[in-house]
Amino acid sequence: MKKIQVRLMPRELGKKSEKKRFRKEGYVPVEVYGKDADNKHAYISIKDLRAFPRGETFLIEAEIGEERRLCLLKEVQMGWLGDNPIHVDLQDISHVKEIEVEVPIEFVGTPAGVGLGGTFEVLMHSLTLKAKVDNLPDKITVDVSGLGLGDALHVRDVVPPEGCIIMDSPEDTIAVVLEPEAEETAPTE
Repeated sequence: MKKIQVRLMPRELGKKSEKKRFRKEGYVPVEVYGKDADNKHAYISIKDLRAFPRGETFLIEAEIGEERRLCLLKEVQMGWLGDNPIHVDLQDISHVKEIEVEVPIEFVGTPAGVGLGGTFEVLMHSLTLKAKVDNLPDKITVDVSGLGLGDALHVRDVVPPEGCIIMDSPEDTIAVVLEPEAEETAPTE
């Protein structure tokens, strides 16, 4: 799994003026929390935050002062317009042996049914995996080229990566190839 290194600046609680000043300088408040770990309050630069990968799971090696913590990005809260981050939550997993994480699905290939006029429709974009931190994949790659018209891909059809358990229901449908809609013809008199 990909690891991103980021340096966080420690922050003191209760100073609104400080928070306002740091936001103007391009920093966002961060909370780092986790099992058997002290909560830490810090700032992350917006530049570092925007450099995080999209569409894949990754680990964050956060350096807060002299301390290093292994974290997962839990949430980025956005402003009311939805375009600027205002708060970040990082989950410290340094002391965790196993973890459940949503991992995105990457579909490869073109379903055979699409060539026959069908439509490929994705119903699930990620799967929840339970694994040791070292075994977590960036993404789950699924070949859909064998799907014909009316075929469906279920969770039970996906082979989990080595050392991982898929926590979603085996009966859940991940994607389908819909048959083309029949054209309606007007009745002739």
